[in-house]
Amino acid sequence: MPIALDNLRIGRKYQLVNMGEIRQVEIIDRLRGSNFKVKDLDTLEFYTIEELLQWGKGKDYDIDEIFR
Repeated sequence: MPIALDNLRIGRKYQLVNMGEIRQVEIIDRLRGSNFKVKDLDTLEFYTIEELLQWGKGKDYDIDEIFR
């Protein structure tokens, strides 16, 4: 069961699975509501959660904390 976006915490790392894409991200800042600035740990690019979910949530949608 995925974590609710409201429960994401700044400084923590998460694995986001959606529409067949797997991304490992770190939460950098809370922007407004349930939107966050995130850093992709593979490419080191910055996104917002809204950008990553703008096309909807697929059947495989999952977000879990990474403990490493």
